[in-house]
Order: sequence, then C-alpha cells, then structure tokens
Amino acid sequence: MSADLNMNEIHWLMDMFNTVDVGLVVLDREYKVCVWNGFMENHSGLLPSAVKHKDLFDLFPAIDEKWFRSKSESVFVLKNRSFTIWEQQPYIFRFKNYRPITGKADYMYQNATFIPLTNTRGDVEHICIIIYDVTDVAVNKKELEQLNKKLEQVSQTDSLTQLANRGHWEHTLRQEFLRTKRSGGCSTLLMFDIDHFKKVNDEYGHSCGDEALRHIAKLLKDTLRETDIAGRYGGEEFAITLLDTDKQGALIIAERLRELIAATPVVYKDQLVSMTVSIGIASYSNEFKNHERWIEAADKALYNSKHNGRNSITIFDDIKNDA
Repeated sequence: MSADLNMNEIHWLMDMFNTVDVGLVVLDREYKVCVWNGFMENHSGLLPSAVKHKDLFDLFPAIDEKWFRSKSESVFVLKNRSFTIWEQQPYIFRFKNYRPITGKADYMYQNATFIPLTNTRGDVEHICIIIYDVTDVAVNKKELEQLNKKLEQVSQTDSLTQLANRGHWEHTLRQEFLRTKRSGGCSTLLMFDIDHFKKVNDEYGHSCGDEALRHIAKLLKDTLRETDIAGRYGGEEFAITLLDTDKQGALIIAERLRELIAATPVVYKDQLVSMTVSIGIASYSNEFKNHERWIEAADKALYNSKHNGRNSITIFDDIKNDA
C-alpha cells in the first residue's frame, strides 16, 4: 500500500512538472541541461532527450552568455536566489509569442527565478531556473506607456500647427532661462506674427487663415535647427527659442526666415496667398528677472517692427532705452 502511494505521488509530481504553466530548467555546474519540462519543450520544440547533458549556450546561442553566467554564478557561490524581470532583460530564451491576446509581441516576455539546489552535503551543484511568461503584463504596460506618452505629447502640442503650444513652449523657455542664467551662455528669443492676418481671413476665409498658419509651421520645421524650439504663442503669433545663439546669429536666422516666408506664398484653392512677417529679437540678459521679462523684451521688439512698417526685424537691444 505504501509503495503504491509513493508511486502515485511520483506520478502526480511528474504530471505537475510537465503540465505546470512555467518553464523549469535545471543546469549543472558546467551549464549542461539536466531537467527540461513540458513548458520548455512546447515553446522550444526540443524534447528533453534532445537537450539533456547538452551545453545550454550551444543549444541557445541567442542567450546573453556573459549576463547569464554572471547571474548564475552568484547563485552557485552565494547559495541565494536571484531574480530577473522583463524590464531588465526582456527574455532569457527567445521563444516566439503565440498568444492571440498579446499578438503584438514577437517574442515571449519573461520573468525568471534562479534557485540554488543543494546536494546532501549542502553544496550547490545545480541551479533551477523558473521561467514565467509575462507577455500579457509586458504588452499591457508598454501600450499604457505609449498611450501616456501620446497623451502627454497631445497636451503639449498646438492642434492646428503641430508646434509646441503656448504652455509647453513657455515651460521650455523657462528651463532655458534658468540654464542660461546658471551657465552664463547666450540664447535668443525670436517672436514674430503674420502681417495683416485679419485681411487674409476676411478676403479668403478662416480656412485659408488656418492653412496659412500650417504653412508657416511647416516652413519653421523645415528650416530651423533640431535644437531650436518653435511654438505657436497665440493667434497668428509664433515664438522660437534659439539655443546657444547670440543676437547676430539670431539676426541671420530671422532674416532668412523673413525672406523665406515672403517668397513662399501659401496655396489655397488654386490661389497663391502671399504673406510677410514682422519679427522681434531679444537675447538673454542678466537684466531679465525671469523668463516673462524675456518675452516682454522680444514682444516690444516685435511691436516696433510692426509700428515701423512691418515685414522687418527689430533687435531689442537697439530700442530698449527708447521711451
């Protein structure tokens, strides 16, 4: 009776070992496979008999051997468990993902536990690696992160022009103000708006006005440097932060932009609608108490350009002492 009971227990254990929904692998000190359960067989396509006593790294060359040995050696030597999660290492065994729910993942994401297995003398001659399929969790987390990133981007973007909206652009300007103040560097703020924009809306309609704003935004994206930060400040007014640029460099950029906009009319319903812009330039100054004063300086220069006939550029330093 006792022998029958023991045989039943062994049968149950073997059945559980082969049907449990986790991978179980036992390796010896030479990293040769000693145990390979049904989960590993199903996902690798390799029978236990095909892998037994074979070198793990020969069987699976895609394994990061240096990382795996470092992880395992601490288990062998210190006799402590070790863990790894998919954020640190997406997978140990590169198994294809066959789950229909998480079909967006090409490979199975895995968490793993490394367990020391002692002999009767208390020495660790083998380690057991338990592989958990966490593809559902990983894919859901990645999708949530992507969604949050998209929502953050939407909250920072002007829907019409796809430039930074005023709130986000002003936040970046504040950061640049603090950075320039600390470093003693030079950055320049450029603000401009479209001349007689109301006339464009009145003559051609607000749809044409919207197209004009998109047109100018595209010109900005195509011509500005990667480090420059452009935003729609409001209505037909735009703002550009020119990082690490002094007023002479900003003047060159501003003149190039003014000429480009004047020479590149927007196409609306087979009509060419020409536009010009007035520009104000203000380089960072220690006299500015905060970034709002920086904006006020550029805005004052912009107002001067409009007041003096439009389609022109004014540098704040040239007018800051004017009454």
